Amino acid sequence: MDRALTTPRSLSHRRCTAAPMVGGWYRSGAVSASQASRRARTTASLADQVHTRPRPKTPTAPSVLHTATRSRRRRPECTCEKGYYRADMDPRSMACTRPPSAPENGISTLNDTSVALEWRPPRDSGGRSDLAYNVHCRKCAPDGRKCGPCGGGVHFTPRQFGLDATKVLVSGLHPNTDYTFSIEAINGVSDLSPSPKQQLTVNITTGQTVSVILKERKSKDSITLAWQGPDRPNGVIVEYEVIYYEKNQRDQNYTVLKTKSNMMTVEGLKPGTTYVFRVRARTDGGYGSYSGEIELETSQEDMLAIGDPNQSTILAVSIAGGVVLLVFLVACFVVSGRHCGYIKAKQDPDEEKMQFQHGRVKLPGSRTYVHPHTYEDPNQAIRDFAKEIDASSIRIERVIGAGEFGEVCSGRLKLPSKREIYVAIKSLKAGYTEKQRRDFLSEASIMGQFDHPNIIRLEGVVTKCKPVMIITEFMENGSLDTFLKKHDGQFTIIQLVGMLRGIASGMKYLSDMNYVHRDLAARNILVNSNLVCKVSDFGLSRVLEDDPEAAYTTRGGKIPIRWTAPEAIAYRKFTSASDVWSYGIVMWEVMSYGERPYWEMSNQDVIKAIEEGYRLPPPMDCPVSLHQLMLDCWQKERAERPKFSQIVNMLDKLIRNPNALKELANSSIWEDPITPEFSVNSVDEWLDAIKMGQYKDNFTSAGYVTLDSIIYISVSELSKMGVTLVGHQKKILASVQSLHAQGSHVQV
Repeated sequence: MDRALTTPRSLSHRRCTAAPMVGGWYRSGAVSASQASRRARTTASLADQVHTRPRPKTPTAPSVLHTATRSRRRRPECTCEKGYYRADMDPRSMACTRPPSAPENGISTLNDTSVALEWRPPRDSGGRSDLAYNVHCRKCAPDGRKCGPCGGGVHFTPRQFGLDATKVLVSGLHPNTDYTFSIEAINGVSDLSPSPKQQLTVNITTGQTVSVILKERKSKDSITLAWQGPDRPNGVIVEYEVIYYEKNQRDQNYTVLKTKSNMMTVEGLKPGTTYVFRVRARTDGGYGSYSGEIELETSQEDMLAIGDPNQSTILAVSIAGGVVLLVFLVACFVVSGRHCGYIKAKQDPDEEKMQFQHGRVKLPGSRTYVHPHTYEDPNQAIRDFAKEIDASSIRIERVIGAGEFGEVCSGRLKLPSKREIYVAIKSLKAGYTEKQRRDFLSEASIMGQFDHPNIIRLEGVVTKCKPVMIITEFMENGSLDTFLKKHDGQFTIIQLVGMLRGIASGMKYLSDMNYVHRDLAARNILVNSNLVCKVSDFGLSRVLEDDPEAAYTTRGGKIPIRWTAPEAIAYRKFTSASDVWSYGIVMWEVMSYGERPYWEMSNQDVIKAIEEGYRLPPPMDCPVSLHQLMLDCWQKERAERPKFSQIVNMLDKLIRNPNALKELANSSIWEDPITPEFSVNSVDEWLDAIKMGQYKDNFTSAGYVTLDSIIYISVSELSKMGVTLVGHQKKILASVQSLHAQGSHVQV
């Protein structure tokens, strides 16, 4: 009898009592630690039992789920133990359950004044299957002191409360505002618990918008424009970014300029042409939103803006200055024609197109990247593109790795009138040569030209004291390949596609700058605490030399064969299209959670297999649409590969339409992307069907002449036959398994 009472107590988290006068059983409320542990371990399995097992009317033995005893005149009343509950609609025989834990792995994708939130289900569902989610929103004033509900202007799609899916789109947010989203999981007993619901918190700050242009002055080849900064900037404004292009020509060519002033003169424009201008601000918190489009047209002839109060004065000064300049030029020509041309003669042709002003590059004609090696004085490139930081502003905390030139550390950077931030610090080891110093700092000269949310940000350099250092933003989760291996299988497909979209966006920016990365791989993508992926490691990108070994060696070592396009390996043809090939390999790495491309195949085997048309199969649980995009990136003809702008658009469509990601490719075995079911009559037909016809003689010589003879072939036997490529071995063995499974289709 004691056993009949003890068993249900340890399993069902219920306490049973009966009136002593009826002879019922009484149990003390004390619970030992071992009993509590056993109860926690059996909750989930118990919940499965109660939904599928009918309650016996006349049990012949004590039920695992009940505490009633036989031959009693009164049924005992069961109550749930502390922390466990039974909903009103639950059957009285159902085990007690508890509220779920908090959702996990929150991700926010911010787009100006809207944000997409995603998360993973809670680790503990409380033993119930009726999970739903609520999203609570609070917004805070710029000073962070006053926070309150978001109000009715914020819209949640599909809804705010009672969500079935683990994602929601929030729109209608105010610019330059801090928002806190609290996501809670609930089930049928959540409201019965007096404890606060466990929540996942996601914090975001929406972008700040620059006000419309206030005034402008136009001539036939220049436009001067001015603007007003954000009303409530998210920190101190570091600089403004101005983007402009000819009307209806943005896809062909556009220019990005930067300035710390709220006024800029853009020169080198075409007369009588309409240009579109947009402006945005950057603070320590990042970029804000672009202002609205402003269309301005250059004049056919030089003229000042109508209504300018200084028009007559400026005109008079201009005429007088022109006369003086003309007299001066005539005098120069009379004295010595050669002396007049010395400035032009010494000027580099490229300098006609580029003007360096206050550490920024002004590019009137196009938006492009300038390689530091084109400088006669490499130190000038550092001064133009990187900010010098006082070493006293840096505090090194710990070593996190080692680079080609020295240690990599994490630390903090505190600049005057700015908040302290975490940074990564690359230092140049002692005993360096001048060439090593130049090569080390050239990466900073490259990074300093880039400014994009998916490109690692350069904070500055230390060159005036030792050790020489490069300071970049700190990425908490480290390299993407290591991060994915550590969190294998823990992300949703949409989260992985979001990571891929960020990488593609960064590469589109680099491609637009005419910059070729050459070493795009998951190990060179860094991940921050918000799961934002940023392209890094610009050491391999450099001007190709005439050295015949340059195809296989660079300053950073051998070319990464597994990530490099065939034409780049064979002919040193590094282009944006070869970066697209590498991006396809990165896609494969992400979807396989950091698996090594081509597994244990040697580099030579990889080169040969690709030349023969082999391509990596889809990773496990990879959507068909994503693997098809990989195959597009791996087109042999580089002109047939998609542009990065097209890749970004494709991924955006998949994110907006998640149903397109539901069809999964068959990734359980090594095979071609498309392996149709076939009927074959001989070994030769079978080899032709799987595109391995080159091994017909090998099979015949080894005595494999009938289909039934190949069913139990092994790797060692394939090697003895001369099939040495690992990829071909796996492909053949996978097809053998397929033949075995198709049985009825194979005619022996």
